[in-house]
Amino acid sequence: MDEFFKKLLFLDNVLKGIGQIMLQENRWTGLLFLIGIFMGSWQCGVAVLLSTAAGTFTAMKLNYDRSEINAGLYGFSAALVGVALAFLFQTTLLIWILIILGGVLAAVIQHFFIQKKIPVFTFPFILITWVLVFMLHHFTHIPPSEMLSSEVVPSEYDDFLTCTNGFGEVIFQGGILSGIIFFIAVFISSPVAALYGLAASILGAGLSQLNGEPIKEIHMGLFGFNAVLSAIVFSGIKKTDGLWVLTAVLITIAIDDFLIDNHCLDIVGGVFTFPFVAGTWITLLIQKVLMKSKS
Repeated sequence: MDEFFKKLLFLDNVLKGIGQIMLQENRWTGLLFLIGIFMGSWQCGVAVLLSTAAGTFTAMKLNYDRSEINAGLYGFSAALVGVALAFLFQTTLLIWILIILGGVLAAVIQHFFIQKKIPVFTFPFILITWVLVFMLHHFTHIPPSEMLSSEVVPSEYDDFLTCTNGFGEVIFQGGILSGIIFFIAVFISSPVAALYGLAASILGAGLSQLNGEPIKEIHMGLFGFNAVLSAIVFSGIKKTDGLWVLTAVLITIAIDDFLIDNHCLDIVGGVFTFPFVAGTWITLLIQKVLMKSKS
């Protein structure tokens, strides 16, 4: 199979870019993510392919580092821009154009931070999507997508599905099967990361419930997906890794609940993955300070 993908290097880079949404440099993880997205919505699936391809193609044309392109580093923020726009708005011609342009811009911003050696994770996606959502809401009359306007309320709640739903909501997918597929996709790449992510999703749901957050949103995974990403970043087999996962997840959950409760970012479309990015930055800063104090 490796020989097959060597002949289709661009496809390989695109799939790895999709896999990197949950920090997995794995083409099979990316393929399973793509399947899970298409199961939720063909518009989101096409949008992910278009935006990731646009970001990857831009990186190639601008002669960015080949190893970074091959690792999918110019695909994941682009992928999230695409799926976010397709999830939030009806896919008019303007939205399709913005999906492609957003993918291009995501790659350029990602490259800037990579050059500066600043770990920004999904921040380029957040920045671009906040700006686009604000502008689309204020300067156009494009209605919300059917996925957003038709609210799906589960007939009964299931604590296990709440945990896997946390994986699904990372890529804007509320379907039960999509969440399970995303968990399996991470597990085949890194079992440790997947299990830490599952534990983080449980913790996010539990603490948000104690904080009095709406039970429906908790079970949809809306209070777990940022915690999942934070756990994956710090996951590892050392005992200290568990401590850093817990630290990052608790900080992320606190930021997530605060921003949602106070409607801080509603004007730009919501928090997206910002609590994950902020929680991870704070945790990395704590690590840096502790390392300096020891030396």
